[in-house]
Amino acid sequence: MQFVFDGHNDVLLRLWTHSKDSSDPIAEFMDGTTVGHIDARRAKAGGLSGGLCAIYIPSGDLVFADPDADGRYVTPMAAPLDPLPSLAIATEMAAIALRLDQAGAWRLCRTVNDIRGAMAEEIFAAVMHMEGCEAISADLSALEVFYAAGLRSLGPVWSRHNVFGHGVPFAFPMSPDTGPGLTDAGFALVRECNRLGILIDLAHITEKGFWDVAKTTDQPLVASHSNAHALTPVARNLTDMQLDAIRESRGLVGINYATAMLRPDGRSDSDTPIADMIRHIDYLVNRIGIDCVALGSDFDGATIPDEIGDAAGNQKLIAALREVGYGEADLVKLARENWLRILAQAWREDYA
Repeated sequence: MQFVFDGHNDVLLRLWTHSKDSSDPIAEFMDGTTVGHIDARRAKAGGLSGGLCAIYIPSGDLVFADPDADGRYVTPMAAPLDPLPSLAIATEMAAIALRLDQAGAWRLCRTVNDIRGAMAEEIFAAVMHMEGCEAISADLSALEVFYAAGLRSLGPVWSRHNVFGHGVPFAFPMSPDTGPGLTDAGFALVRECNRLGILIDLAHITEKGFWDVAKTTDQPLVASHSNAHALTPVARNLTDMQLDAIRESRGLVGINYATAMLRPDGRSDSDTPIADMIRHIDYLVNRIGIDCVALGSDFDGATIPDEIGDAAGNQKLIAALREVGYGEADLVKLARENWLRILAQAWREDYA
């Protein structure tokens, strides 16, 4: 079994949502459930040893568009969110992350050594991530508070606009060049993340925003859960020019298991073969190199292939990669070490 450190999941959203119906999020994660994709039991069964766990504020007005007769679709952008309710929800999700840590259900990790230690003890190594910074105001007053709570990674925007920048819509076929880039507050956010040592994630940002971050940050460029636009031209995927910039920075792309970002037709359909995942991994490896490709499942946040199913099925992807010729040294990089190298660099640690 190759142990996996995964670049993106939405398990905190699922646990928070169920907590509103009186479910105990700690018990749901520790004891297991039949819903969603990740809990402690299924993670252990599939070798999922840890990952970036997103604080994400849901958009109640988002309705995904159906494809037309030609397979095209454009989902209208979700409306910007009110910062105060967003801060309240983000705080509740962060509290769940801290309670899971206190209960021993997972370990909330702030360093790569923390991650390695948790893996060695077979405890899920969770890194607190923020997907879209609606909970942080333009003055960045909440950023250090979340940092003190364990936040070590963030994406300035999700697929909606906020005070920091603009997100891309869910659309096929469409370029990621869909709107403006960072605002003045967005540039300030990038600089403050560099100062604190918080990883910056480019997974949902417009192409102009991508280049704005690239010219401002002192970190490698990272898209935690994105795929190749050349193979599946959804707006969320990365163009070859973006991939080349990630390669030049020795950054990273985490392969997204979301079927709409894998299939040639851009459809959200769980009847999607693992071969489509291999196709994107091969393309990324050939374009940017084995050291710059990893996994970013989007578990609990997307429709994933039936062949994977949930976290317990993660080793099926590893086995498929092995079958098409990836050696164990390459699998170690794809499964976890590329992520640990990037995190160490963003967090200004020695990587060993």
